[in-house]
Amino acid sequence: MEQFSLQTPAEGFIDITAQVAAIVARSSIHQGLCQIFVPHTTAGVTINENADPDVLADMMAAFKQMTPDLPYRHREGNSPAHVKSSLTGCSLTVPVIAARLRLGTWQGIYFCEFDGPRRRNVWIQVIGGA
Repeated sequence: MEQFSLQTPAEGFIDITAQVAAIVARSSIHQGLCQIFVPHTTAGVTINENADPDVLADMMAAFKQMTPDLPYRHREGNSPAHVKSSLTGCSLTVPVIAARLRLGTWQGIYFCEFDGPRRRNVWIQVIGGA
């Protein structure tokens, strides 16, 4: 397993496709799976379009609509971030073929920050045969 760290903005999406792809390329795995895990309860990871930045802006606007200001019981003031994290999830699995991530033409892997700015970690495990 490998990991890398990110310094995140207050809220937003960070394209981590290149970092994950580099880890896959360094591994000896020719065919298998790449597991991406974010060990945080107010952040997540997702796959979405990496060609038009308006998609990410639309996603953040939708998340804000889905997590209105409610009378949350959690007293830290970041309950919407916890909800958004659960909506995206904290892990992804991507196929590895010919020692490369097998993503669709327009797909990128994004770290999702919902409660920053913070120093965050991403864990990568590549599984399979050489």
